[in-house]
Amino acid sequence: MAEELITTDGTTPRRLADDYVRELAELNPLIAVYLGLNPEDDRLPDLSPAGSEALADLARRTLARLQDAERSVAPDDDAEHRCARLLRERLTAEIAVHDAGENYRSLRNLGSPVHDLRESFTLMATDTEAQWQVVGRRLARVPLALEQYRQTLAEGVERGLLSGPRQVSTVIGQLADWLEGENPGGWFGTFVQDAPESLRAELAGHAVAGAEALAALRDWLRDVYGPAVADTPDPVGRERYGRFVRFWTGSDLDLDEAYAWAWSEFHDLRAQMETEAEKVLPGQGPMAAMKWLETDGPAVEGSENAREYLQGLMDQAIRDLQGIHFDLAEPVTRVESRLAPAGSAAAPYYTQPSLDFSRPGRTWLPVLGEDRFPVWDLVSTWYHEGVPGHHLQLAQWVYVADRLSTYQVSLGGVSANMEGWALYAERLMDELGYLTDPGHRLGYLNAQMMRALRVIVDIGMHVGLDFPADSPYRPGESVTPEHAREFFGLYCGLPADFLDSELVRYLGLPGQAIGYKLGERAWLSGRAAARAAHEARGEEFDLKAWHMAALSQGSLGLDDLVAELSAL
Repeated sequence: MAEELITTDGTTPRRLADDYVRELAELNPLIAVYLGLNPEDDRLPDLSPAGSEALADLARRTLARLQDAERSVAPDDDAEHRCARLLRERLTAEIAVHDAGENYRSLRNLGSPVHDLRESFTLMATDTEAQWQVVGRRLARVPLALEQYRQTLAEGVERGLLSGPRQVSTVIGQLADWLEGENPGGWFGTFVQDAPESLRAELAGHAVAGAEALAALRDWLRDVYGPAVADTPDPVGRERYGRFVRFWTGSDLDLDEAYAWAWSEFHDLRAQMETEAEKVLPGQGPMAAMKWLETDGPAVEGSENAREYLQGLMDQAIRDLQGIHFDLAEPVTRVESRLAPAGSAAAPYYTQPSLDFSRPGRTWLPVLGEDRFPVWDLVSTWYHEGVPGHHLQLAQWVYVADRLSTYQVSLGGVSANMEGWALYAERLMDELGYLTDPGHRLGYLNAQMMRALRVIVDIGMHVGLDFPADSPYRPGESVTPEHAREFFGLYCGLPADFLDSELVRYLGLPGQAIGYKLGERAWLSGRAAARAAHEARGEEFDLKAWHMAALSQGSLGLDDLVAELSAL
């Protein structure tokens, strides 16, 4: 499937976009792993400054070719023009982030080059001895890749382009977790223990070498990098934040309007949570009710049982929604529940299927050393991560890739679009009556509150705003990281260690966290406009048809999303 999509003949925007995917997969083999391309490629990307510059050069060359490619497109060819708009916007945003030197300080608690490197092994095929041989050759390259990454961070120190101290201390702790375990080689040693016996000794040696390189990086971060960045502020300021917002949302958002809107959402959700909490623990309030649900409410014992519970939740959702609210092709109906590797960040996550569906979509539950998993907040979370959330959108994108382009359904993905859909999916399940259990619905409202709080604290911390006059917490005072964490803990009923991880995440990925709630706003606005347009024409609004059309148009930034959804 992928080989048919990726062509070099012709210069239409969609072909150019797929040329870009093909060339990028050659420069960054982890992209190929993610997409399921080049299965015999055993390389790792060049994580040195030169490697980053090569990626930026490819983006610049592609952007320069795009203008000529558009000249060959008929004015009414909406598919080509939609792809061209996405490609131009995405590459422009990526180049702006690169040119600001962000690659020199790409150290954070998730989504950094070292995290991507480890995750790539969890996505590789390991069904045959030949596939394990590819794993072994790639694993042997880990020490070089980590040294290149250290060189990039070191040059960042020389240039004064530094990560924040919270990111450093968190990553040091994560690397320590990766190095733990009964097997020599830490996480890598555990990963290769299922290799064929004929290869196990060789792979175990590579695992130990990889772990030694991880330990060396950890020590360098502790002894050299950490002291160098000790006085660096964790918030990034309005200028850097604006670049990141464009990168994550595909829009130059009005940050002050978004901040004020999030506060209105906060007050509305707070009232709804008060009402729902009465059904869980009368007279005690939302925080007490959620604490009770966390410690004494229904729970699944054992990580494997939790994985099976979440698999069942997704399977049931597919059975219930199929043919009524969605019309899913058979490959899209397959999704796997997995346990996240040790040392992951606290938040669950999803990985997209490969382009040929040989690797299905997967949700990942971080265990974090726990053996008891309260279900009050897991239900809506798995509607978000799995079905009908990330999985239905991203797997459907893969399914319609031949109608669009590989780029539009993979690397061109806009975070706020994807996270907005997933939050819309939670709301949809509430609208359809799947969250009538008071604990489950309080979990859903708490998830909505968390996303509203994200907009408040993310914009507030990075841009340097104050808590407004109607804030129940420190009105008129600055939104510092310390105040943001305390504020979060007062109004979000998730465990303290999770909220600690979340705060570090927002500081390390500025602008990403606001896309959930603002993306949901865009999806809801587009649905409302489409419904109104159908009713104005005297037509019945077909929600199933709208869902499938919306999920089949590929990636769009928020600047385009509402208009495109409204026209469906």
